[in-house]
Amino acid sequence: MDSKQLIELSNKYIANTYNRFPIVLVRGSWCRVWDIDGKEYLDFVAGLAVCNLGHCHPRVVEAIQEQAEKLIHVSNLYHIEPQARLAELLCKNSFANKVFFCNSGAEANEAAIKLARKYFKDKSENRFQIITMEKSFHGRTMATLAATGQKKFQQGFEPLLEKFIYVPFNDVQAVESAITQETCAVMVEPIQGEGGVNIPSTHYLKDLKALCKDKGILLIFDEVQVGMGRTGKLFAYENYNVSPDIMTLAKGLAGGVAIGAMLATDEIAKSFTPGTHASTFGGNPLATAAGIAALKAVLEEGMLENCQKVGQYLFEKLNGLKAEYPFIKEVRGKGLIIGMELTIPGASIVNACMGNGLLINCTSDTILRFIPPLVVTKDEVDEMLEILMPILDGVQS
Repeated sequence: MDSKQLIELSNKYIANTYNRFPIVLVRGSWCRVWDIDGKEYLDFVAGLAVCNLGHCHPRVVEAIQEQAEKLIHVSNLYHIEPQARLAELLCKNSFANKVFFCNSGAEANEAAIKLARKYFKDKSENRFQIITMEKSFHGRTMATLAATGQKKFQQGFEPLLEKFIYVPFNDVQAVESAITQETCAVMVEPIQGEGGVNIPSTHYLKDLKALCKDKGILLIFDEVQVGMGRTGKLFAYENYNVSPDIMTLAKGLAGGVAIGAMLATDEIAKSFTPGTHASTFGGNPLATAAGIAALKAVLEEGMLENCQKVGQYLFEKLNGLKAEYPFIKEVRGKGLIIGMELTIPGASIVNACMGNGLLINCTSDTILRFIPPLVVTKDEVDEMLEILMPILDGVQS
């Protein structure tokens, strides 16, 4: 089949929930992908921050191959070796003592919401309200949709799950004012990704933790997009010298294989007992074997250091474009999650870049988002700019 036939097949049989670009990607290696017609693209989307190691990292491929030959799936009614090993790695490299595995970021956030409510129910405290942030994104299931502070995602799915309150991001006073006797948790992305790559002030997360501790409520960090090295630290919270009570992960956790995880301290995790929560495919042998390989690659192959170094280089190059292109309003980010806010819609720029062999992303209509693999090089940043700048020239003219 050629690309036209495959696109027609996709449109005929797949639910129309995405405005898909008219290309069919069939192969990837490191920071590049190829479509079915053989065209090469420099990938600064990385599966929306899933392919942190680049495409088809050898350690992940080998782990998947070896595990697929041994055991692909068994029920969580039994102990699973790679699941236990990945949980150990995550706990030893984070604040957490326990891990619950699932299959996506939305599922991880569902688990966090349930655990926060169950924790206070077990203490016989009538707390179930959760404070989240405006412009947040926590998923598209009914609970995580209610947690998401963006009406555009919620329209058509009302009534939403009750007891979520939204306050402005980066405003501790607004959180304090929203806390009631029913509040059980504050849920926040350390850096808002889908909402526009919004960066917290230096003390915001630390002040949130102090407030939550003072009020006796839980602090949940949604690190689905910014965890696993994306900010130059293994977890984004490490940049701000603060740890949560609960954290969620997904995207980059297994090098491209679907997985999600919710991490918590022993004190809180004890509220999840047999029968309170579960996931049939969560923590399956294949996904967790990939997760072990991916996590070890991040820790052992200099990816965090590369993310910091090349991320700073990319930020400086993009920030330097502001003087040349007046429609660039602001560049913000940390590590290799960088947003360039425009005063104009960004869709046409994304399309033009794709036509010239570069994949970038636009979120919130006017924010170009750059989330390349953590293995990206300075030369590839320069290559990206060589494609992007003539397109920006065309916009300006």
